[in-house]
Amino acid sequence: MRSIWNGAISFGLVSIPIKLVNATESHSISFRQIHTEDGGRIKYRKFCDLEDREVSTAEIGKGYEDADGTIVPITDDDLASLPLPTAKTIEIVAFVPADRIDPLQMDAAYYLAAGGAAAAKPYTLLREALKRSNKVAIAKYALRGRERLGMLRVVDDAIAMHALLWPDEVRAPEGVAPETDVTVNDKELDLADALMNTLGEVDLTDLHDEYREALEEVLAAKATGDTPRSLPDHARSGKVLDLMAALEKSVRDAKETRTEEAEVKPLRSPKKSARTPKTPDPKKSTSTKRTTTKKTQTPRKSTSTKTTSEKATTKSTATTKKATRKRTTPQKRTA
Repeated sequence: MRSIWNGAISFGLVSIPIKLVNATESHSISFRQIHTEDGGRIKYRKFCDLEDREVSTAEIGKGYEDADGTIVPITDDDLASLPLPTAKTIEIVAFVPADRIDPLQMDAAYYLAAGGAAAAKPYTLLREALKRSNKVAIAKYALRGRERLGMLRVVDDAIAMHALLWPDEVRAPEGVAPETDVTVNDKELDLADALMNTLGEVDLTDLHDEYREALEEVLAAKATGDTPRSLPDHARSGKVLDLMAALEKSVRDAKETRTEEAEVKPLRSPKKSARTPKTPDPKKSTSTKRTTTKKTQTPRKSTSTKTTSEKATTKSTATTKKATRKRTTPQKRTA
């Protein structure tokens, strides 16, 4: 992986040369702006508003607009010479429990790679110290023209750093919660708990971006001139008419889904018996097969498992046989 920043971790008087590497990547599909009439690409050209001409990238620099509209030019040398100890150093300032970090503060994630063989020993020392303490390191560093806050933690055998927003950059949730007083009863909470338990847990590696897959399918169809297949509408109404009914139906649906998923799982093949299987009698009906199977499983209750129709059939067959015997029995001769 290509490093995006080279520097060092400052751990007290210990300095650990490191390379900053992106820990995440985006798989989103990007689009181009086109002219809808002919499909031509839309391009943006950069013009100087004073000279009214297009300028090249080499002619473009940075500038800060003051309150009165005055532009103050800022060069890369100005930014590189800022009087900050964190300009090329990730300076650890504290070690705190991980639950002290509000997830709202978490931003981009990076891996910190050891910068050469000399960094292996202090890198490993910091990693093992973090593991044993069950804490994360809070650090300050400068990247892309500003000083930032970071959190260092151990991921497998590597040290990862999460960029953190400064506390004053996180908005308070004012006006977000419902303003109306609402009472939730125990039965509703029990149903919500039942739904949570039915849905259970999930392995995050099993989840995937269905929107991206559907979009790729549409793009592939349009590229070959085919008509994209219509996708099912998963839109749901946000209006809840009956909360209890919705919860009960959700629990039922979740149980059915779990049952279907369990049924489609492959089962182990049964062990083959050494005995030769008996050839089934074609004269026997399906109901007789069920009865035979049931008799084999529970031989003591085989008599009681006959249905009313089977009893009637047996009785009728016995009567017929009796009548047949009467007709076929030869009469005794008289002397």
